[in-house]
Amino acid sequence: MADSNFFLKVALCGDGAVGKTSLRNRFMGRGFREEHLMTIGADFATYDSEIDNQKITYQIWDLAGQDTFRTVRARFFRGAMGGLMVYDVTRPQSFKNITRWIEELWRNSGRGVIPIILLGNKADLRDSDSVAIEQAERYAQALTQKTKDRGFVVHHMETSAKTGLNVEDAFLQIGKQIKTGLEEGRMKLN
Repeated sequence: MADSNFFLKVALCGDGAVGKTSLRNRFMGRGFREEHLMTIGADFATYDSEIDNQKITYQIWDLAGQDTFRTVRARFFRGAMGGLMVYDVTRPQSFKNITRWIEELWRNSGRGVIPIILLGNKADLRDSDSVAIEQAERYAQALTQKTKDRGFVVHHMETSAKTGLNVEDAFLQIGKQIKTGLEEGRMKLN
């Protein structure tokens, strides 16, 4: 798709090893790899898709989750139009850290409050100690109270980069929210 109607910069945010790179690769049709390779600083890729019969180019920024990269990350958030906030359902601390990730994105995007979706990744590994779906949905509802005046709802989805569960839906949902914000004039391209 050479001539996209929309060019959307989306940030993948979350602690290290929650599966951000695997989600991106699955969305882009690259499958799933068991081994974990740490992202250094940031990595990005573009992927063409379609929403409502319009061509969309996603520019997906995969940001390193380790604290040592915090100062470097700020510049990569600049211009982001939306974010996928990823936590590992089997690591409750990664869910608790999502608040910090949201604040970091909103502070550094240059746009303030932008659309986000909470993704509980590694749903295929869920066990009795995992983050409760109800807890994550309550958090998404609480965040929506802060974002509804900007015209968007914070959704929560469980995903699995391994099985593909909700991966395409997550990118489609964030793309639709950004596209709608642009069309309705609630967001600007620059």
